[in-house]
Amino acid sequence: MNEQVSSKFFCVLAWLLLGVAPVLLLGVVVAAWTHELGHLATSIADREDQLARFRRIIATLPQLQGELESVRSNESFKAFYFSAPTAALAGAELQRTVQDIVTAANGRLISTQVLPSQPDENPPRVRLRTQIQASTETLLDVLYDLEQARPFLFVDQLSVRSSARPQSLAQDPRGIRRSPISTVGELTIRLDIFGFTLGGET
Repeated sequence: MNEQVSSKFFCVLAWLLLGVAPVLLLGVVVAAWTHELGHLATSIADREDQLARFRRIIATLPQLQGELESVRSNESFKAFYFSAPTAALAGAELQRTVQDIVTAANGRLISTQVLPSQPDENPPRVRLRTQIQASTETLLDVLYDLEQARPFLFVDQLSVRSSARPQSLAQDPRGIRRSPISTVGELTIRLDIFGFTLGGET
């Protein structure tokens, strides 16, 4: 009798397990799928938000272009730019300006070289590499005049090399040493200078 009850119990238990296992498996699959759907929904919401931001940025582009055009046509702003129609003429104007500044500061202009401009710049820049021989005071005057210049001029790179020699002891013909004499040389200065131009042609 007990054996019949026990076998029926195990039989019912086996059928219950066979019925519950697919339900559990289905529950796990549904939970994983729901989690994945939630992740996808969040990702889609983030992409939609990013797309909306990009659309707002693109919508402001015509306004920014209009403001840039108004700045270009505003006479009060033109004093800050080289008004030469081409980059080559703007480079020649920049060379003349730098030469006048260096000469007025009692410096000596050794060389100047107009550097190529970047095609994607707006407004375009005109660049000049120059080498000067001058004293420290002259260098300060040149930098001050560049800061005050119109159109606006900016120093991109500055390197200074001194030609000063160490102090040496002076001797008179009788072999008596005197106090040191300072042989201070001039500075060799390399400046990369740039300004902006309204001309778009090269």
